[in-house]
Formats: sequence, C-alpha cells, structure tokens
Amino acid sequence: MAQGIPQPQSRTAEIRYLAETDPQKAVLKLEGLLGQLFQLRAKNITINNDQYSLNSLNGFFAADHENFFFKFHQEEGEETMRGEYYRADILAKAGLPVDQPVFVSSLPGEQILIYKKRNDPRFFYVLRAIEFDGNSDSMEMALQAERDLSASLLQNYSRTLHPISPDEAEAEPIHRLFHERMIDPVSRKAPGGRYADYYIGKTFEFPGLTLEWQEFSKLPFVINGRRYAKCIGELFNEAAERLAPRRLSGSGGVVAHGDAHNANVWYETKNGKPKLSFFDPAFAGSNVPTLLAEIKSTFHNIFAHPLWLYEPAEAAKRFHATAKRTGNCLEVETDWSLSAIRSGLLEVKATRLWRPLLAELSRRNMLPADWQTVIRLGLFLCPTLVMNLTAGAKTHNPVSSLIAFSIAVMVGSPPANGSDIVTAFFDQIDPAILPA
Repeated sequence: MAQGIPQPQSRTAEIRYLAETDPQKAVLKLEGLLGQLFQLRAKNITINNDQYSLNSLNGFFAADHENFFFKFHQEEGEETMRGEYYRADILAKAGLPVDQPVFVSSLPGEQILIYKKRNDPRFFYVLRAIEFDGNSDSMEMALQAERDLSASLLQNYSRTLHPISPDEAEAEPIHRLFHERMIDPVSRKAPGGRYADYYIGKTFEFPGLTLEWQEFSKLPFVINGRRYAKCIGELFNEAAERLAPRRLSGSGGVVAHGDAHNANVWYETKNGKPKLSFFDPAFAGSNVPTLLAEIKSTFHNIFAHPLWLYEPAEAAKRFHATAKRTGNCLEVETDWSLSAIRSGLLEVKATRLWRPLLAELSRRNMLPADWQTVIRLGLFLCPTLVMNLTAGAKTHNPVSSLIAFSIAVMVGSPPANGSDIVTAFFDQIDPAILPA
C-alpha cells in the first residue's frame, strides 16, 4: 500500500497519488482499472502532467486499434459522497454542446470517462497562447466562440429554469465544489474539509510579512490603496452559512455542466468558424441551483489568469506583490491585472450570459435579494478551495500566494470605498441597472 494516501482509499485516489510519486506504477494500476471496468486491453498509456486539471487526472491510451482520451475527477472522501457523478447524458439531452464519452463508470471511487481521442486543443491552451502572443485575429475568434457558447447556454438556462425544492438542491453533486469542501464529513459542520486542512492554524508567508491564521483571517485587506469590507475569515464563515445547499433552492434550478473551466472545453474550427464543446461533466445536473451554474467558469476562465493560479512560479517572475501590516490592516501592493483576452471574456460573460440570466430570474420572481452576495461567495470559494493557496504547501510561492488571496478577497467582498473591476462587473450584470 502506498503511504500517504488517505483512507478509505479508492482506486482513482491511489492512481492520482501514484501519478505524482511513482508514474510507472500508476500506469500499471490504471491499466488494471480500465481492464476491469470496461474490458479494455489498454496499451501505450500516457498520463498527462497537466497542472490545469487541478483535481483530476487525464491522458491517452490505445485499445482495440483505436486511440482514446481518459479523464477522471477525484475528490477526497468521494467513496461516501451523495449524488451521482458523471451523468453524462444530461447535457446532451438538453441540447448543449458536449462531447459524449464512449465508456463511463460512475461507481463511487472509480468514476472515469473514456472518449475517442481528438486532435482539437482544449480552450485553455488556445487562450494561454493568445495571452502570450497577443494575436488579435486569434483573440477575436476565441471571443466569438465564447459568444456563441454563451448564446447556447442562455437558451438552455432559460428553457430549463424551474423551481426546485431544498431536497432537490441538496442532492446535486455541484456542492462538492463549494460547500462540501468547507465542512467536516461526519458532523456536516464548518470548519472542516479543505477549509480546515488548508488554512486553519497554518502560517502564511508573503513578501515582506509572515502571519498566523488567527491574525491573518481577521485582517481587512487594503489592495493598492482600496480597502475591502470583509476579511478572509468573515468570507469563509458567511460562505459556510449562505452556500449551504438547501438555502440555494430559492433561485430555482437549471440543467448545467457546473464545472466548465476551459480545461474541460474543446476548441475546434470548421471552415474557419470556431466552436466550443464541453466534456468531463463530473458535476452536471438537472437541478443545479441557478446562481451556481456559471460560477466556476466565470472565475477559473477569467480571474484565475494570467498565470497565478495554474502557474505560480511563472507568475512570481512576471508580477510584483508585497505585503505589510499597517494598523489593523493588511496592505497589499501588486501590479497584477487581467489581460486583454480575459477582460474580453469577462465582457462576454457579463453581457451575453449573466445579465440576461439574472433578468430572467427577476422576471420570474426567482432572484433573491442577496444574489450579489451568493455569487461573490461562490467566486471566493473557487480559488481558496480548489487548491491550497499558502506558500510552500504545494506549488504556491509567497508572491503568487499574496496575489491569490488578494483576488479571492476582491471577488468575495465589495470594497469599503470606491469601485474595482469586480464591482464594475456586478454593475454590468445587475438587471436593475440600465446598461450604459
């Protein structure tokens, strides 16, 4: 038994662990899993070293004279999870653009999807290339692809929007990405899960300053001279209460992918026209609380870039960030900003999807009064619970860690004074505010 694998152990957990510690053994274990689950004699297995799929594993193999792409999402404690993984047909039946797997296992601890191998890039890599070379033609094609996807999503959300009960809301697996990562699996209370494991009682090392959790969690952030209303600890506490699954039924439910970050999106071009399609619907559902449906894609495809979440070492080379304690505040100075392509994607997401979706909720009297708080708290949990943001815990360094927590506060809390890029986004999507 490999040491360091948490118990109870699933086969996917073991393979994911071994992929980092003993890749050759991981390949052998994966070969056995594919054979037992699908009766496939897998050969030439290659596991991708993919920093963009933070809680999953993917790669390629050959079997029966065909080439395949595999991917599985593996969560700690998933052996006892509630809800069903990989309901892959839900999105296709709703008419959404989704790549259908040829083999599926949704057994707890053995969830895996097998696709026929494609030569199309994932949208993540397309956008990263644009970010670095600034090609305006490629940028416009990418933005057009995003506009077309937003139109398809909006049509789906409008058509599938319906009232849901607290029980239906609670049963959706999307909560594994948010509330479930904050609570103890036995007591079902916060703090627990990744929240407790990653941060409580830990030390936070930033350029120019080191803080303990007890102090760090209570300090208001002042980022480039702008003070934010809520501190890290307040945001976690508020998220644990407001994002409790049963409390999210008020905004109704929709058919949604729920985890459509761009490492789960194919980018293809036919006759010069770009098209996006989903895969890996690990958290897809037919009663996904509406205000959660686009949270992951909004954060991970936009605010997580450039570089700091997925490539912290590179971010530390390109961006500056320092911290100091001034009175009872944590003062941060940084030159991080959204790139042109990410700003363009934010504009599309705001105007083509979020605003009309919220307007539809308002029209049907399904928009809660605190909708901005719900969205902000969801955005806040995206970076803080997808991986450990503390320097030295895994891949983050003091610079990227400081940028990470600063952006988490920016999306989670309104500023106490003035406005920033996130408040401008909320002004754009607020159906009560007339567009400029």
